[in-house]
Amino acid sequence: MKKKSFQLDDALKHPDHHRPRTRRDFIAQGFAAGGASVLGAPWLANPVMAALSEDVVGGNNGNCQLEYGGANKIPFICFDLAGGANIAGSNVLVGGPGGQKDFLSTAGYVKQGVPGDMAPNITSDIEGVGVSHDFINDSLGLSFHADSQFLAGILERAGVETIANVDGAVIAARSENDTGNNPHNPMYGVYKAGAAGALLPLCGSVSSVSGGNSMSPATMIDPAARPTKVDRATDVTGLVNTGLDVDGLTNDDKVAILEAMYRISNAKLSQEQTKTARDEVIKQHVRCSYAKSADIVSQFGGVDLSPLTDPDIVGDTGIFSVAEMSDREFQKTASVMKLVLDGPAQSGGGTGAYAGAGTITMGGYDYHTGDRATGEARDLRAGRCIGAVLEYAARKGKPVMIYVFSDGSVFSNGMTDDSEGGRGKGVWTGDNQQTASSFFLVFNPAGKPTLNTDLDPERARQVGFMRGSGDVETSSSPAANNVNLLVETVVMNYMALNGEHNRFAEVFANQGLGDIDRYRVFEPL
Repeated sequence: MKKKSFQLDDALKHPDHHRPRTRRDFIAQGFAAGGASVLGAPWLANPVMAALSEDVVGGNNGNCQLEYGGANKIPFICFDLAGGANIAGSNVLVGGPGGQKDFLSTAGYVKQGVPGDMAPNITSDIEGVGVSHDFINDSLGLSFHADSQFLAGILERAGVETIANVDGAVIAARSENDTGNNPHNPMYGVYKAGAAGALLPLCGSVSSVSGGNSMSPATMIDPAARPTKVDRATDVTGLVNTGLDVDGLTNDDKVAILEAMYRISNAKLSQEQTKTARDEVIKQHVRCSYAKSADIVSQFGGVDLSPLTDPDIVGDTGIFSVAEMSDREFQKTASVMKLVLDGPAQSGGGTGAYAGAGTITMGGYDYHTGDRATGEARDLRAGRCIGAVLEYAARKGKPVMIYVFSDGSVFSNGMTDDSEGGRGKGVWTGDNQQTASSFFLVFNPAGKPTLNTDLDPERARQVGFMRGSGDVETSSSPAANNVNLLVETVVMNYMALNGEHNRFAEVFANQGLGDIDRYRVFEPL
């Protein structure tokens, strides 16, 4: 019987799944667009650029915390592939205790969608070159299957010089399938570790606490940074939209109007008799809201934040063509990477960031549709988005850490899809949390990141490992069977890149990783 594959944005209808009922169900099966979220700072001003009147800056006894210029941390972007995408085997290699090239059994690779004649342990003896693995690609440092569609998309969008300065790691870690109980999202942890921007706190196109599809660990959540929607270019430009776009009004005029609103509100509030401490807190927030609105316009009112007008992102010299901006995932990626990797000048030189970290949720990765072509097309698009972030970081001369995760995973029963899109690879038969993994990539404009010198280089790029059967060995690392500790592993590695891993136990007093150097992949950038 001829297999049916789905178009790139078709919704996925599974006979063994209930009809979508929740926001997560709709995103995972592609009935709704995935969200993008961005994490920044809870303060809105850069003292270098601030031009507010003294009474507004110093109002409310200076408690509005307007003076903030960014924490100068490494930008962080994560991709939340909603639904249970394949990562291990067919995309990123995950091996046994010896590392990525401690190969699994043939049956293990088949389970991960790699047929026996495409297994990564197949070699050829090439004259003048020696033994070569036919189905392994090490161009990113982290080993990928040579036919990985994540890899194909990354290599399509990121230039050769960019790729030369990338490395990464894979984490063997199981997570539940199709559930909202996976606290995968590390954004609050990265925020707690010091990631900050000059414009906005956490925001996203999904109305969730994390701003993405998956939850955040409850112990890391900061209610003050609850997300605001960002998933398209107009959402980015709307961050500084005051509603005062009237002919003849200059940016200075708009600031003056907002300052006047602050003064009127402040005078009215000062006349009100405070009855309780709670009343005074409410008054403080009202005053600060007006002050912060004026401050945003003061700093960014004349700044073009749109990714659509950035020649490095869109156009003849851009990473995306103008036509590609009609793709919701490309526009979402462009919007988030603009905020996280671009920013205002800082007093110490260089540029800061409009936002310190961001999440991009991509929907439709519950792709066990009885074929392979559907999942391959979606993996390719995810790879293109990942590659776009790497290339934009290179063009801005900034490092970046990219983390890719999904809620659960899939397995193959050994049947193959011989269509043009399937290319003879194993069909995705159903969900399987045991084959799950996540991975991260690091770009450093100064050169390829250096692996942790205390670790065996053959094992350094892999945290935990898999059994020969293709299943996660749940005792191989703290992260392997605990999604909260998976997030801690990612955040610790983020802090390590910033040279602050020694502060991990201080920032996260109840951390469960123990000896963190066993799971630290890179030396500080």
